[in-house]
Amino acid sequence: MRSVDDDRSTRAIIRDEALRLFAVHGPDRVTVRQVGEAAEVSAALVIHHFGSKEVLRETVDRHVLSLLESMLDDLAADPGAADARPGPSERGAPASLADALLRRLPPDSPVPAYLARLLPGDDPAGARLFRRLYEAARRHTPSADRAAFLLVNDLAVILLRHRIADVLGTDPLSREGLARWTAEAMTVYERGIG
Repeated sequence: MRSVDDDRSTRAIIRDEALRLFAVHGPDRVTVRQVGEAAEVSAALVIHHFGSKEVLRETVDRHVLSLLESMLDDLAADPGAADARPGPSERGAPASLADALLRRLPPDSPVPAYLARLLPGDDPAGARLFRRLYEAARRHTPSADRAAFLLVNDLAVILLRHRIADVLGTDPLSREGLARWTAEAMTVYERGIG
């Protein structure tokens, strides 16, 4: 049941519920009816707002991309601009996309799980999303190779979040986990593996 304080439009609620379901089950396994049930609307209203499941999926992808591009732009403009909460970037290490996710998204956000489901596969939407993220990173990085390298390193923490948590015993997208991860990354970048 939706909160009475939820001031999002019906369209935004449907999009957000679709994102949550797509992150958990994958877009191909989620039906319009399931999205409607999660959003507490009819399947017909989902179709009324989006026209088709494909357009809903494209809307979810654009929404996620917009969030990520905004985070990358904030990081490029000012590494501490993502939020005033203390985090790894405030200890002298440059901020990362993973750091921005921690700072800008609520802890229960489906965005990291959606990225983990979308980016590694053969889905054309994943390829388009990666290309757009790379282009956003490239705007703020002096070389194409460095932009790709840094983006892949940031995405690895997001895509392998649960595997990293399993071996290290802490979620790398938690404050503690990201602080540990950032410290190690900076040590490797500055001094090498040795």
